[in-house]
Amino acid sequence: MKERSVIHFNVADFAVSVERVVDSGLRARPLIIAPLQAARAVVYDMSEEAFRDGVRKGMALRQATKICRGATLLAPRPALYQKAMTAFLKEVQNYSPLIESGFADGHLFVDVTGTHRLHGPPPDIGLRIRRYVRTHLGINPIWTLGTSKLVSKVASRLVKPVGEYIVSPGDEALFLAPLPVALLPGLTRQELRKLEEFHLTTVGALAGLSRQQLKVPFGSRSDYLHDISQGIDDSAVSTSSSTTQTVDCEQSFADDTNDRQEVEAVVVDLVSRAGQYLRARRQVARRVGVWLRYSDGSHVVRQASRRVGSNSDFVLHNLALSALQRAWVKRTRLRSCRLVCDRLHKQSPQLLLFPDKGIKERRQEKLLGAMDTIRNRFGHQLIRLGSRSSMADGVRSTIH
Repeated sequence: MKERSVIHFNVADFAVSVERVVDSGLRARPLIIAPLQAARAVVYDMSEEAFRDGVRKGMALRQATKICRGATLLAPRPALYQKAMTAFLKEVQNYSPLIESGFADGHLFVDVTGTHRLHGPPPDIGLRIRRYVRTHLGINPIWTLGTSKLVSKVASRLVKPVGEYIVSPGDEALFLAPLPVALLPGLTRQELRKLEEFHLTTVGALAGLSRQQLKVPFGSRSDYLHDISQGIDDSAVSTSSSTTQTVDCEQSFADDTNDRQEVEAVVVDLVSRAGQYLRARRQVARRVGVWLRYSDGSHVVRQASRRVGSNSDFVLHNLALSALQRAWVKRTRLRSCRLVCDRLHKQSPQLLLFPDKGIKERRQEKLLGAMDTIRNRFGHQLIRLGSRSSMADGVRSTIH
């Protein structure tokens, strides 16, 4: 069987890196990116300087500013980060169609197995892509090479924030053995605590146990633990057309609320972000889920689906409202609202001989296309669909 060659690219603190490309004055200064108007804002991303001071993603912004008092604060610009990610992916696609990427986070895997006749050895591909991205996009990704996603992922954690690492075929177990088990992906906090209780602090110590020995404390997870400790990972690099991929957006309310109009306004904004992302990737979603988190810590999730996928804000909004109606079951105030679009697949490039879209749908497509152009150039918040009635007729919008 041919040895696989999987390259992992990782732009450390991707949002910060993109912001520093736009404004070079932000370089070498602690930077925190977080929603600035929300009362309970949490850190979206932070620079290496802020990280060294103790700032972490998901930390409350109030706490982060106390820890790193001299940090510059910026509001997140997801559309800008997605634009940079799209440009990054465009270059990588020149070397392989097997690419698995995150949601504008600077992470991606690319399977270059068997491409050496066209593009040279895998290390040359990694160096070439990094050089191009650094020169033309201004960002400097880590790149690591291994025979699986597991090995290349762990290697990237060793060289952050900059660097490269190559694990030769056959050296996987030897490479992993001295590393802390916490570097292995996919382990829960409970599993890490249990491994510590058994004094299994390194991957080599974990690899010394058989599947049967691991089965007693870890049950059905024993096979997974045994395989990753040996560097065994057969998972494929999932392409962007994978049906398991999702588009996930969430917004916290400045103050807890149970105002239906306020919640619906947030849903409209989340739908517009998801729709813009899907259209940029030429994907459609067949299911939309709404996740409501309450101030008492509970949550409710409801979904709505349709047989034919869509990336139209108008269609996705109707699905989201349907899911929201089913989720609206408590009087308790809401803390945040999350929108998830899944069951994704590629939008068909083939034109229909007898188009089934009416004048209204075609007008909506033109409107959304024009809005996407404005947002890509000036930011997502500049223009958006307004009231519920505007979603119904597809012609009125609000410019800010």
